[in-house]
Amino acid sequence: MLRQVVAVAALNLSSLPSRRGASLVIVVGIGGVVAVLLGLLAMSNGFRTSLVEAAHADRLLIVRGDSNNEMSGWVTNEQLGIIESDPGLAVTSGEIVVAIVLNERGTDMEVDVPGRGVTAPAFDLRDEVRIVRGRAFRPGTSEVIVGVRAADRYQGLDLGDHVEARTTTWTVVGHFVAGGSAVESEIWLDRSVGQDVYRRSGGVSVVRVRLAPGVSLTEVSERVRSDPRLGLAVIPETEFFREQTRNRAALIDTFAYFVAGIMAVGSVLAALNTMYVAVSRRTREIATLRAMGFSATSVVVSVMLEVMLLAAAGALVAAGLVYLLLDGYATATYNGASSTQVAFSFRVTPSLVLVGLGWALLLGFVAGLLPALRAARLPLTDAFRAG
Repeated sequence: MLRQVVAVAALNLSSLPSRRGASLVIVVGIGGVVAVLLGLLAMSNGFRTSLVEAAHADRLLIVRGDSNNEMSGWVTNEQLGIIESDPGLAVTSGEIVVAIVLNERGTDMEVDVPGRGVTAPAFDLRDEVRIVRGRAFRPGTSEVIVGVRAADRYQGLDLGDHVEARTTTWTVVGHFVAGGSAVESEIWLDRSVGQDVYRRSGGVSVVRVRLAPGVSLTEVSERVRSDPRLGLAVIPETEFFREQTRNRAALIDTFAYFVAGIMAVGSVLAALNTMYVAVSRRTREIATLRAMGFSATSVVVSVMLEVMLLAAAGALVAAGLVYLLLDGYATATYNGASSTQVAFSFRVTPSLVLVGLGWALLLGFVAGLLPALRAARLPLTDAFRAG
């Protein structure tokens, strides 16, 4: 049986050059579906990764109990002092998060860019943050440092530029990287100056902390929850960012599969028509093989194998093009929780390529099944008469 399948499949594949046009219909049709699917999934993957990569297992956020994002949070100075005195915390960074209105490069469209007021512990907490151009801002001054993604995407963020926000003119003195995470979409400023400018002198938006060695999340969380002076929630960074990305990434994924599904219908219909034509033109050849003792099953499998190989070729070509054109492509979208823009890059990963390949093989299977069954069931007398 296996020898028959291999023999018939080899015969089918050897005749592909003479059926170049029909074969390209399948390759291009299914490749187009895979290209659209991978492009949208790469966007979703890039957005999700830009936030999730910022999360560390030993870092936590302490926020107001009913707050689902940093910008709407509030922790008073008194509460911050209590948290800073907790012996289970190695680093404590109280931060304010605000929106800074800037214009996008190339479009002049006004967008809200996240600004973060920090002190020295913020740099100790995030060891991935590193100045790559210029220098850090000086405490107590209206200087800012800018993430490289924000500097690339928005106007007025080059070194030496001045940013007008509220009643203050901020001077850009440095650019920083943060391991490719969403932090690179932010503008960092001195917390005390930011509190004065944005009228947040009574507290901070969020407290980010790192656990001391040997201290468990449960232990710290219980202390914070049980302290009547606090009434705050402790959230692991991984959980916080996962929740932040869930809705937007799910929306992009749903749209990707919806669009790919619509395109898949047209692609399958085109492939079905192509394979029916191919089978009808080869009826005598197929009848001759069956008259020589080749089973109907070997004919079905060989036709299916041909279609699925063409589908796989289309998927791999599409994946290569999407990788070359989109992987690393920088864009931005609104983070629904905070209503500020997050800059990120498309990410085409091996797992996404496997998803595209799986879709292509499924479409190839559907498109090849009926023509293969027709080829196997065609009576030999009718086949020779048609040929």
